[in-house]
Amino acid sequence: MTNTRRYHQLAAAAFVVVALAACGNKQAQGPGGAGMPPTEVGVVTVQPHAVGLTSELPGRLEATRVAQVRARVAGIVLKRTYAEGSDVKAGQQLFQIDPAQYKASLDSAKAQLARSEATQAQAQIKADRYKPLVATNAISKQDFDDATAAAKQASADVAAARAAVETAKLNLGYASVTSPISGRAGLAQITEGALVGQGEATLLTTVQQIDPIYLTFTQSSTEVMRLQEALKAGKLAKAGGDAAKVTLVTEDGRAYAQTGKLYFSDLTVDPATGTITLRAIVPNPERTLLPGMYVRARLEQAVDEQAITVPQQAVTRSPDGASVMVVDEKGQAAVRPVKADRSVGTEWIVSSGLKAGDKVIVDGLQKVHPGGPVKAVPWQPGAASGQDKAAQGGAGAAPAASAPAASTPAASAPAAKQ
Repeated sequence: MTNTRRYHQLAAAAFVVVALAACGNKQAQGPGGAGMPPTEVGVVTVQPHAVGLTSELPGRLEATRVAQVRARVAGIVLKRTYAEGSDVKAGQQLFQIDPAQYKASLDSAKAQLARSEATQAQAQIKADRYKPLVATNAISKQDFDDATAAAKQASADVAAARAAVETAKLNLGYASVTSPISGRAGLAQITEGALVGQGEATLLTTVQQIDPIYLTFTQSSTEVMRLQEALKAGKLAKAGGDAAKVTLVTEDGRAYAQTGKLYFSDLTVDPATGTITLRAIVPNPERTLLPGMYVRARLEQAVDEQAITVPQQAVTRSPDGASVMVVDEKGQAAVRPVKADRSVGTEWIVSSGLKAGDKVIVDGLQKVHPGGPVKAVPWQPGAASGQDKAAQGGAGAAPAASAPAASTPAASAPAAKQ
């Protein structure tokens, strides 16, 4: 009796094992026994659209105008009348040189002018008196000529005296040193009590205009020529109306709020570096940009009206070149060689290898292989693919714990058939 019961138990266990093996085999084959279902991948359907072609180049900031304030007359500096590092206006006084000797020189020049004017008046009266007398031969013609020449000489002396007065006024004015331009005044190079202008025009300070401010940078002549050829061929369109737009990126990686424009392009190529010097002008109303700062310039020089772009993670690079995985008309993954040598933001600009309507795989590349069936779903940036979500959701579910047990009969199914 005991043996009979044990036999029935073993037979029932064998039936359960065979049933589980058959069930596992059906699950492995999928619906209808057609094999594993297609792998779900996130794709983007590429379409031509307008993209600004941007080059990021290093450069330095420079003041738009720089004025070296120098002493134009000799003397002792009495005081500095501006705050170092402050903004000053054109014509604002910066230094005061002792004006005493220049006031005295002006007074002397004025006195000499008065004397010359008196002499000229007397000489002119004498010439006017001799004029009718020489007509009646009351005086000799020589005396009249001498009187006329003396009057003209006196007039010349008056003109020279007036010029001396103007020179004295200028020197007195130069004793008050003013700013020739509006801008930011720098560090004073001298202090009160210093003797300046003695034999040379002593540098007192420097004033720089920094609103707007210049950005000077260089670009490869090869790239410039290639861009110009593309523009002439009609492949690209000019960016903006009159000048290319320039965006500044500071050393900490932040984009400057104000955008500038290309202001100047040099006509010669540096033979040592093969580059062309470019200059942009950038508004700087808050004076946050300072001369000498290192920045990067994003220069938008042209617009590709029919550009095809793909996310950067969709492009795979190897020694043979760049490639992407696409979903072909059969619903299978296929490798497509592409040319992607320029980026814009987080995307590559594909210049060859793709056409409008191609479905490029972005998410799930690690789970597919060329020729394998795939299920294409629209790619959502930052979202996982369908299978990733299923795997993440199944990892915490109870049925997942029985997966190894289910796989064991499936593995033994061929043995049962044998």
